[in-house]
Amino acid sequence: MTPPGADLRYLWIVTDLDGTLVDRDLRIVPRSARALRRYQDMGGTVVVATGRNEVSAGRYHRELGLSTPMIVYNGARVVDPLTGRRLLDLDLGPSWHALCENLLPELPEGVGAVAFAGEDAHVLRHAPSLAAYAGRDRIELREDPVRQAPTKVMLIADRPGLGPLARLAARHCPAARLLQSEDTYLEILPGAAGKEVAVRHLAERSGVPMDRVAAIGDNPNDTAMVRAAGLGAAVGDGHKEVRAAADVVVGPCALGAVADLVERVVEGTGR
Repeated sequence: MTPPGADLRYLWIVTDLDGTLVDRDLRIVPRSARALRRYQDMGGTVVVATGRNEVSAGRYHRELGLSTPMIVYNGARVVDPLTGRRLLDLDLGPSWHALCENLLPELPEGVGAVAFAGEDAHVLRHAPSLAAYAGRDRIELREDPVRQAPTKVMLIADRPGLGPLARLAARHCPAARLLQSEDTYLEILPGAAGKEVAVRHLAERSGVPMDRVAAIGDNPNDTAMVRAAGLGAAVGDGHKEVRAAADVVVGPCALGAVADLVERVVEGTGR
Protein backbone atom coordinates (compact mmCIF):
# COMPACT_ATOMS: atom_id res chain seq x y z
CA MET A 1 0.00 0.00 0.00
CA THR A 2 2.96 2.35 0.55
CA PRO A 3 4.46 3.86 -2.64
CA PRO A 4 8.15 3.05 -2.93
CA GLY A 5 10.54 5.84 -2.02
CA ALA A 6 8.10 7.76 0.17
CA ASP A 7 10.37 10.22 1.97
CA LEU A 8 8.28 10.78 5.08
CA ARG A 9 8.96 10.08 8.74
CA TYR A 10 5.42 8.70 9.03
CA LEU A 11 4.48 6.62 6.02
CA TRP A 12 0.86 6.13 7.06
CA ILE A 13 -1.80 8.31 8.61
CA VAL A 14 -4.65 6.28 10.11
CA THR A 15 -7.72 8.37 10.85
CA ASP A 16 -10.99 7.78 12.62
CA LEU A 17 -14.07 9.20 10.90
CA ASP A 18 -16.79 10.61 13.18
CA GLY A 19 -15.59 13.45 15.37
CA THR A 20 -12.11 13.29 13.84
CA LEU A 21 -12.30 13.64 10.05
CA VAL A 22 -16.09 13.94 9.79
CA ASP A 23 -17.88 16.80 11.55
CA ARG A 24 -21.23 16.96 13.34
CA ASP A 25 -22.97 17.63 10.02
CA LEU A 26 -21.56 14.29 8.79
CA ARG A 27 -19.28 15.97 6.27
CA ILE A 28 -15.54 15.55 5.81
CA VAL A 29 -13.92 18.75 7.05
CA PRO A 30 -12.66 20.45 3.85
CA ARG A 31 -9.34 21.58 5.33
CA SER A 32 -8.60 18.04 6.48
CA ALA A 33 -9.52 16.58 3.07
CA ARG A 34 -7.14 18.98 1.32
CA ALA A 35 -4.35 18.13 3.76
CA LEU A 36 -4.79 14.38 3.23
CA ARG A 37 -4.62 14.85 -0.54
CA ARG A 38 -1.38 16.79 -0.10
CA TYR A 39 0.01 14.04 2.10
CA GLN A 40 -0.86 11.40 -0.51
CA ASP A 41 0.75 13.50 -3.24
CA MET A 42 3.94 13.36 -1.18
CA GLY A 43 3.81 9.56 -1.12
CA GLY A 44 1.95 9.00 2.14
CA THR A 45 -0.77 6.40 2.66
CA VAL A 46 -4.12 7.18 4.27
CA VAL A 47 -6.10 4.46 6.07
CA VAL A 48 -9.58 4.90 7.54
CA ALA A 49 -10.37 3.16 10.85
CA THR A 50 -13.97 3.45 12.03
CA GLY A 51 -16.72 1.80 14.01
CA ARG A 52 -19.00 2.04 10.97
CA ASN A 53 -19.44 -0.85 8.55
CA GLU A 54 -18.06 -0.87 5.02
CA VAL A 55 -21.29 0.39 3.47
CA SER A 56 -21.57 3.38 5.81
CA ALA A 57 -17.83 4.16 5.71
CA GLY A 58 -17.54 3.53 2.00
CA ARG A 59 -18.97 6.86 0.91
CA TYR A 60 -16.29 8.76 2.85
CA HIS A 61 -13.61 6.41 1.54
CA ARG A 62 -14.73 7.11 -2.04
CA GLU A 63 -14.98 10.85 -1.42
CA LEU A 64 -11.34 10.84 -0.32
CA GLY A 65 -10.39 8.85 -3.42
CA LEU A 66 -8.78 6.09 -1.37
CA SER A 67 -8.00 2.56 -2.54
CA THR A 68 -6.50 1.37 0.77
CA PRO A 69 -8.16 -1.30 2.90
CA MET A 70 -10.86 -0.03 5.28
CA ILE A 71 -10.74 -0.86 8.98
CA VAL A 72 -14.40 -1.14 9.98
CA TYR A 73 -16.43 -2.34 12.96
CA ASN A 74 -13.73 -0.92 15.26
CA GLY A 75 -11.18 -3.34 13.89
CA ALA A 76 -13.25 -6.51 13.83
CA ARG A 77 -13.11 -6.43 10.03
CA VAL A 78 -10.68 -5.17 7.38
CA VAL A 79 -12.00 -4.94 3.83
CA ASP A 80 -10.22 -4.42 0.52
CA PRO A 81 -12.62 -2.03 -1.28
CA LEU A 82 -11.23 -2.93 -4.71
CA THR A 83 -12.04 -6.64 -4.44
CA GLY A 84 -14.46 -6.84 -1.52
CA ARG A 85 -12.13 -9.38 0.08
CA ARG A 86 -12.06 -9.43 3.88
CA LEU A 87 -8.48 -9.34 5.07
CA LEU A 88 -9.62 -9.76 8.68
CA ASP A 89 -13.08 -10.95 9.72
CA LEU A 90 -13.95 -11.71 13.35
CA ASP A 91 -17.29 -12.49 14.99
CA LEU A 92 -18.68 -12.68 18.52
CA GLY A 93 -18.59 -16.49 18.62
CA PRO A 94 -19.69 -17.95 21.99
CA SER A 95 -20.44 -14.48 23.39
CA TRP A 96 -23.38 -14.26 21.02
CA HIS A 97 -25.42 -16.90 22.85
CA ALA A 98 -24.80 -15.32 26.25
CA LEU A 99 -25.71 -11.91 24.87
CA CYS A 100 -29.04 -13.11 23.49
CA GLU A 101 -30.02 -15.33 26.40
CA ASN A 102 -28.80 -13.25 29.34
CA LEU A 103 -27.89 -9.68 28.45
CA LEU A 104 -30.75 -8.59 26.19
CA PRO A 105 -33.50 -9.44 28.73
CA GLU A 106 -31.73 -7.35 31.38
CA LEU A 107 -31.09 -4.21 29.32
CA PRO A 108 -32.52 -1.07 30.98
CA GLU A 109 -35.52 0.66 29.48
CA GLY A 110 -34.55 3.03 26.68
CA VAL A 111 -31.51 1.04 25.53
CA GLY A 112 -31.70 -0.30 21.98
CA ALA A 113 -29.58 -3.07 20.50
CA VAL A 114 -28.45 -3.67 16.92
CA ALA A 115 -26.47 -6.66 15.63
CA PHE A 116 -24.21 -6.37 12.58
CA ALA A 117 -23.81 -9.51 10.47
CA GLY A 118 -22.32 -9.44 6.99
CA GLU A 119 -23.11 -5.92 5.79
CA ASP A 120 -26.54 -5.79 7.44
CA ALA A 121 -27.82 -4.27 10.68
CA HIS A 122 -30.52 -6.22 12.55
CA VAL A 123 -32.65 -4.84 15.37
CA LEU A 124 -32.35 -6.98 18.49
CA ARG A 125 -34.20 -4.61 20.82
CA HIS A 126 -36.27 -1.62 19.84
CA ALA A 127 -35.81 1.81 21.41
CA PRO A 128 -36.54 5.40 20.30
CA SER A 129 -32.80 6.07 19.99
CA LEU A 130 -32.43 3.67 17.06
CA ALA A 131 -34.02 6.00 14.51
CA ALA A 132 -31.46 8.74 15.11
CA TYR A 133 -28.64 6.21 15.05
CA ALA A 134 -29.74 4.74 11.71
CA GLY A 135 -30.13 8.21 10.21
CA ARG A 136 -26.73 9.31 11.39
CA ASP A 137 -24.90 6.31 9.93
CA ARG A 138 -27.25 6.08 6.93
CA ILE A 139 -27.97 2.42 7.47
CA GLU A 140 -31.14 0.38 7.06
CA LEU A 141 -32.27 -1.49 10.16
CA ARG A 142 -33.61 -4.94 9.36
CA GLU A 143 -36.21 -6.78 11.41
CA ASP A 144 -35.34 -10.33 10.36
CA PRO A 145 -33.46 -12.64 12.74
CA VAL A 146 -29.68 -12.89 12.77
CA ARG A 147 -28.67 -16.26 11.29
CA GLN A 148 -25.05 -16.31 12.42
CA ALA A 149 -22.82 -14.94 15.15
CA PRO A 150 -22.54 -11.25 14.22
CA THR A 151 -19.43 -9.11 13.93
CA LYS A 152 -20.58 -6.76 16.67
CA VAL A 153 -23.56 -5.63 18.70
CA MET A 154 -24.20 -1.96 19.36
CA LEU A 155 -26.05 -0.90 22.50
CA ILE A 156 -27.53 2.58 22.10
CA ALA A 157 -28.60 4.39 25.24
CA ASP A 158 -30.96 7.34 25.45
CA ARG A 159 -28.55 9.36 27.61
CA PRO A 160 -24.82 9.52 28.45
CA GLY A 161 -23.43 7.55 31.38
CA LEU A 162 -22.52 4.10 30.10
CA GLY A 163 -20.82 2.79 33.25
CA PRO A 164 -23.72 0.66 34.56
CA LEU A 165 -24.47 -0.63 31.06
CA ALA A 166 -20.82 -1.59 30.52
CA ARG A 167 -20.71 -3.44 33.85
CA LEU A 168 -23.86 -5.35 32.93
CA ALA A 169 -22.45 -6.29 29.51
CA ALA A 170 -19.11 -7.34 31.02
CA ARG A 171 -20.86 -9.61 33.52
CA HIS A 172 -22.80 -11.48 30.83
CA CYS A 173 -20.19 -11.37 28.02
CA PRO A 174 -16.80 -11.59 29.77
CA ALA A 175 -14.98 -12.83 26.64
CA ALA A 176 -16.10 -9.87 24.53
CA ARG A 177 -14.38 -6.51 24.19
CA LEU A 178 -16.42 -3.46 25.18
CA LEU A 179 -15.74 -0.07 23.60
CA GLN A 180 -17.37 3.31 23.93
CA SER A 181 -17.55 4.98 20.51
CA GLU A 182 -19.87 7.88 21.48
CA ASP A 183 -21.36 9.17 24.73
CA THR A 184 -24.37 6.87 24.23
CA TYR A 185 -22.85 4.02 22.16
CA LEU A 186 -21.46 0.87 23.78
CA GLU A 187 -20.05 -1.64 21.31
CA ILE A 188 -19.72 -5.36 22.06
CA LEU A 189 -16.95 -6.81 19.91
CA PRO A 190 -15.00 -10.05 19.58
CA GLY A 191 -12.36 -10.22 22.28
CA ALA A 192 -9.52 -10.09 19.74
CA ALA A 193 -10.89 -7.06 17.90
CA GLY A 194 -9.65 -3.48 18.09
CA LYS A 195 -8.52 -0.70 15.80
CA GLU A 196 -4.97 -1.11 17.04
CA VAL A 197 -5.09 -4.85 16.23
CA ALA A 198 -6.29 -4.15 12.69
CA VAL A 199 -3.68 -1.43 12.13
CA ARG A 200 -0.90 -3.78 13.28
CA HIS A 201 -2.31 -6.51 11.01
CA LEU A 202 -2.30 -4.21 7.97
CA ALA A 203 1.06 -2.67 8.75
CA GLU A 204 2.74 -6.07 9.15
CA ARG A 205 1.10 -7.26 5.94
CA SER A 206 2.52 -4.22 4.12
CA GLY A 207 5.95 -4.24 5.74
CA VAL A 208 5.45 -0.91 7.49
CA PRO A 209 6.84 -0.61 11.05
CA MET A 210 4.37 0.76 13.60
CA ASP A 211 6.80 3.54 14.48
CA ARG A 212 6.27 4.86 10.94
CA VAL A 213 2.50 5.10 11.48
CA ALA A 214 0.63 8.18 12.74
CA ALA A 215 -2.92 7.74 14.04
CA ILE A 216 -5.64 10.14 15.19
CA GLY A 217 -8.96 9.73 17.00
CA ASP A 218 -11.38 11.35 19.41
CA ASN A 219 -13.23 8.72 21.47
CA PRO A 220 -12.25 5.90 23.86
CA ASN A 221 -12.51 3.33 21.07
CA ASP A 222 -9.50 5.12 19.50
CA THR A 223 -7.31 5.14 22.61
CA ALA A 224 -5.42 1.88 22.03
CA MET A 225 -4.80 2.77 18.37
CA VAL A 226 -3.43 6.18 19.34
CA ARG A 227 -1.13 4.54 21.90
CA ALA A 228 0.08 1.89 19.43
CA ALA A 229 1.07 4.35 16.69
CA GLY A 230 4.51 5.86 16.30
CA LEU A 231 2.79 9.23 16.57
CA GLY A 232 -0.57 9.23 18.34
CA ALA A 233 -2.76 12.31 18.06
CA ALA A 234 -5.99 13.25 19.83
CA VAL A 235 -8.63 15.65 18.56
CA GLY A 236 -8.69 18.77 20.73
CA ASP A 237 -12.39 18.50 21.56
CA GLY A 238 -12.26 14.73 21.91
CA HIS A 239 -12.65 12.53 24.99
CA LYS A 240 -10.23 13.17 27.86
CA GLU A 241 -9.08 9.53 27.81
CA VAL A 242 -7.75 9.86 24.27
CA ARG A 243 -6.15 13.23 24.98
CA ALA A 244 -4.33 11.73 27.96
CA ALA A 245 -3.02 8.82 25.86
CA ALA A 246 -1.84 10.87 22.88
CA ASP A 247 1.63 12.14 22.03
CA VAL A 248 0.08 15.33 20.65
CA VAL A 249 -3.28 17.04 20.97
CA VAL A 250 -4.36 18.94 17.87
CA GLY A 251 -7.27 21.30 17.20
CA PRO A 252 -10.99 20.54 17.15
CA CYS A 253 -12.49 18.32 14.46
CA ALA A 254 -14.46 21.12 12.79
CA LEU A 255 -11.37 23.31 12.44
CA GLY A 256 -9.30 20.58 10.78
CA ALA A 257 -7.84 18.27 13.41
CA VAL A 258 -6.56 15.86 10.77
CA ALA A 259 -5.01 18.73 8.84
CA ASP A 260 -3.13 19.73 12.00
CA LEU A 261 -1.70 16.22 12.20
CA VAL A 262 -0.75 16.24 8.51
CA GLU A 263 1.12 19.53 9.02
CA ARG A 264 3.10 18.01 11.89
CA VAL A 265 3.94 14.96 9.80
CA VAL A 266 4.81 16.87 6.64
CA GLU A 267 6.78 19.61 8.36
CA GLY A 268 8.64 17.18 10.59
CA THR A 269 7.31 18.66 13.83
CA GLY A 270 5.91 15.33 15.07
CA ARG A 271 7.53 13.51 17.96
